[in-house]
This record gives sequence, structure tokens and C-alpha cells, in this order.
Amino acid sequence: MLEQNNCQCIVYTSGEPAGIGPQLAYFFGKQAAKLFNKKHCRIVVLGDRDLIAERCAVYGSDVKVRDYIADESVEPDCVYVQHVPLAVRAQCGVMDVKNAPYVLKLLDLAHEGLMSGQYAALITGPISKGIIAETGLDFTGHTEYLQQKCGVHKVVMLLGCTELKVALVTTHLPINAVSAHITKDNVRDTLKILNHDLKTRFHIANPLICVAGLNPHAGEDGLLGHEEQDVIIPVLEELRAQGMRLEGPIPADTLFTPQYLTRAAAMLCMYHDQGLPVLKYVGFDHGYNTTLGLPYIRTSVDHGTALSLAGTPQADSGSLLAALDLTLTMLNL
Repeated sequence: MLEQNNCQCIVYTSGEPAGIGPQLAYFFGKQAAKLFNKKHCRIVVLGDRDLIAERCAVYGSDVKVRDYIADESVEPDCVYVQHVPLAVRAQCGVMDVKNAPYVLKLLDLAHEGLMSGQYAALITGPISKGIIAETGLDFTGHTEYLQQKCGVHKVVMLLGCTELKVALVTTHLPINAVSAHITKDNVRDTLKILNHDLKTRFHIANPLICVAGLNPHAGEDGLLGHEEQDVIIPVLEELRAQGMRLEGPIPADTLFTPQYLTRAAAMLCMYHDQGLPVLKYVGFDHGYNTTLGLPYIRTSVDHGTALSLAGTPQADSGSLLAALDLTLTMLNL
């Protein structure tokens, strides 16, 4: 059996208690012994112990839920939970704003453990931005929340699957605000973080990044918009001179074609719905999300709370296990 001090610990925040996040912990229980014995790691689930046990039971009684104890050996088919009590009992499919602070507490505890070295990486379960915003907080998602907690200037949202990776210059913005955020600093910083983390997190020695234009036909030489000529092209030329492998700006309607997909380490899109519909069409059931530029590894499922599936055995584990596989890759395990 492995010594505990040689075992890396991944933390999973179970997310919105009315959704499927708590019950997805079941699949970590099924992986527990293999991860411990073959990958030298274990997973700690943050959440309400009774909630996790109740929801895991929808898949059967073959997985046990136990309190996490740092120096305890890992047993097969066990979910290890660091108990964080709910504010009020959670009902499947019915969100309660009283539990919104609980969801944020899970993230805060995970962040503290990551910064202290207690945890090696973070996998986040799905949350509801809307229910948290009802508390009065200016909350737009995991990505921005963790960026603020870490105090870093810039992070990059990257979503991926087996077939492709898509990074974004802007994330959760209304479409009429996107153009103002396509600045030289924003595009430059995004590309630098993406290039750096493709090398250091994904272990790609010399990545090629294909970059979309913002406008139809990548601006048509200024006829259909000026952002390509004023911002994107100058930044690409600057960074190419520094040694980055970059192609673009490429019209978004031809970016996701074999001539680019077969060669690119990642695609960079200018806004959320420019790239993610393609990604989710190709890999909805096995996609992942990760935040680049943080001082620690954060991956996530690439789906929402799926309230209608909460408490049923129909909730699928594909995206969760894709996030786990990515985490192991990033940890070089």
C-alpha cells in the first residue's frame, strides 16, 4: 500500500446541491482504488456528507461514503468526503438561494487548501450562476471567481475534448460588449498564457495556435470590421517575432476544418459562442473545462447543473471523467 505522504490529493467541489454535482461523486468512488494504487493520488469531495451519500445511492449500494481522514488508506468503492453542512436541506431539481453561500464556501475551502498545498488540483462540479447572483453578489462564474481569489491579472478559459481544444479571449460577456474587450493587451495576454500552459500543463513542446478573427471573413480587409487590422494582426505579428507559432486571423466559419484541426494544439476564439457551439457539438458528452493562468490546476465538467436529472441514475459521467483524465495529465500522473 502507498504511503499517504507520497499520494497527491485532488479536491472536488460538488457544486449546486439541487443538481447532479453531488451524485457524480459516485464515479470518483468507483475510481478510488485504481487512482490510489496506479496514479498515486486520491480524491476528496467537498460537500454535505448526507447529501453526497443520498445522491450516490441512486446508482446503487456498491459505493460507501466515508469521512476524509488525511492519513487513512484508500479502500475500493469509497467516496471520501470533507463534510461541509448545507444551510437547508436540498431538494432534487429545486434550487434554494439559502444554499448559495454553501456553494461558494466549497470553492473557498478548496482554494485555501490548494494555496496551502493540502490539495494538488481542483475539479469543480456544476453550479448555477443565477442562484448565486440572487444573493446580490456580482458573480459570473468559476473562472472569474477563482481569478479574483487568486489575485491574478488574467486567466484564460479553455474547453476541450478528444478532438480539439478551444480557448477564449472573452468569456461571459453580452455580445454587444465583446468588441470593446478585443484589445491588444487582452489578445496578447491571452495568447501568452495559452502558449505557456500548453507547454507546461499539456506538455506540448512547440504548440501551434490557430486564431479566429472577430468579424465575418476575418474583417474582409476592413470592410466588415476593424478589429483584425487594428488589434489582432499586429499582436500576432508581434508574438510571432518572439517565437510563437500562430496562424490567423482565420475566419471563424473555416477555423474548425481539417486543415487547421489536424495541426493545431488549440484554437483561440474571440468570444464565448464563437467557439463553444462547435466544441459542444463534437464533444458534449466527453468535454472538459479548465482555467489557465491560475497558480494551481483547475478543471471542470463541461455541462450545467442538469436539474432534471438530479437524483436519477441517468446523469452521465463522461464529462466528469474527461476532467479527471485532464487533471491527471496536468499533474503528469
